[in-house]
Order: sequence, then structure tokens, then C-alpha cells
Amino acid sequence: MGGTDSFVEHRELLFSIVYGMLGTVADTEDVLQETWLSWAPRHNVENPRAYLVRIAVNHALRRREKTSRETYPGQWLPEPLVSDTADEVVRGEEFSMAVLVVLETLTPAERAVFVLHEVFGYAHPEIAVILGRSPAAVRQLAHRAREHVEARRPRFTVDPRTRQEVTERFMAATLGGDLEELLQVLAPDVTLWTDGGGKGPATSLEPVHGNDQVARLLVGVAKSVPGTTDLRFRRVRDDPAVLLFADDAPFAVLVLEVHGDRVGRLYSITNPDKLGRLG
Repeated sequence: MGGTDSFVEHRELLFSIVYGMLGTVADTEDVLQETWLSWAPRHNVENPRAYLVRIAVNHALRRREKTSRETYPGQWLPEPLVSDTADEVVRGEEFSMAVLVVLETLTPAERAVFVLHEVFGYAHPEIAVILGRSPAAVRQLAHRAREHVEARRPRFTVDPRTRQEVTERFMAATLGGDLEELLQVLAPDVTLWTDGGGKGPATSLEPVHGNDQVARLLVGVAKSVPGTTDLRFRRVRDDPAVLLFADDAPFAVLVLEVHGDRVGRLYSITNPDKLGRLG
């Protein structure tokens, strides 16, 4: 198999790993381009998959170490990857919006180890080779990362029909300005994150907590939503999501995390730089 064929064969895997480490499609595509440039001159590599993963992970690590979220205006959320079906490459819940947000609090090395081990099932000795570290160091990174994520990751199992019903109730109440219904469909301890990137509407520079505050905020925001808005129910990884379009152009993505029969967490992305690929 030629170098191009090997790269194409493994590109989907590389994309998922790098996206898990970086959280944006643009950065992921840049890293894949760098990976291709590093890979193209290679010939007769015994294990192309392992070699490509090692190149991609290390390019992603260098990029993440140079990237600072501290100068980002307001809250930073991962770029939504919208689909109609679950991604078969990764274990769905590991790349939920909630987990990706938690991963932002890890060091680049901890995040790389978590993504490779917990999401893609790489053994610690394999990761040690990829990162150029000792197996003991990788196990320590894995332990810290797993403890950190487990302490902050919610655990709720909700059947797809219930999630869809809750999503539809939430959107009807929000766009209808029905405060009482919103208070019923939002969990008492609901949290809202908003990412406008300084370019799109964002309701707060910090997360908003509590169903009363979130409901009142949503009712106020809904007044500015165009009456001709087109709603499209989709999924972002394994989370239910709603895409809002005006004049065939996306202006918001809402990602919902359903806890039982209520919305427990809500992520609103209006940064146009993160919506351009949704059209």
C-alpha cells in the first residue's frame, strides 16, 4: 500500500484523536496537514497506523502547548461536530461536550494520554512509545487524568426517545418564552455555558447556574431570535443538539445534556468561526 493510501485509510482515526486533543476542526485539519507532510517522504514503514498516530499526536501536542485560551473573549467551548448518527470511531460518551470541556482543564500530556487510553483503547506501553515517555510516567499521567475527569463527569443514562422529547420541550418553551415550562424542563442545578468568541451573541462571560437564572436569561434572549428561524435537530457526538438557521445560515448550536427527564447542562455556541462548516 502506498503512502497516500495509508494516510487516507487512517485519516478518520487521526482526525478523531487530534480533535479530542484540540477541540477545533481548524486546528485538527492543520495538524493533519502537518502529519501528511511529515509522513509523505516515508517509505517501507512496518506499521503505518502506529507511525501516523505518533506523528499526529506529537504535532497536536506542540500545537496545544502553544495555544492559550486565556486571551479568548469569554467562555471557550469545543467546536461542535454535528452528525445524524453516532460516530463509530470513538466511544460516544467519552467525547460528549461535557467531557471535552473537562479535558480543557488537563495538561496537554494528560489530555493526550486520556484520549489515547480511555477513548481509543491504547495500552500504556503503546502510549509511552507514542509520547517518548516511560510507561511509569504514562501510567501516572493516566491516573491523574482519569481521576480529574471522573470527578467532574456526570453519569446519566437516558434513552434516545426521552432525550428527544426533552429537547423538543426545551426548544418549544424557550422560543415560546414560556418561563414556567422552562422551569419544569430545566434541572434545578442546570448550568449554561455560552461561547460567542467576541463575534456572536453570548449571554455571560461566566457559566450561569440554577434553573431560575438560566430560564429568565433564555426567555430574554429568545426575544431577539428571528421569527423565521429554522430548527434542525441533530447530535453533537452523542449529545442531542439543535442547530438554528436564519436565511440558510447557521447562527447558533445548542447542545443539551439530559439528566433524567430534564436538561442538566446546556452549551450555546454562537461564535461564527465555529459554525462556518455547518452550512
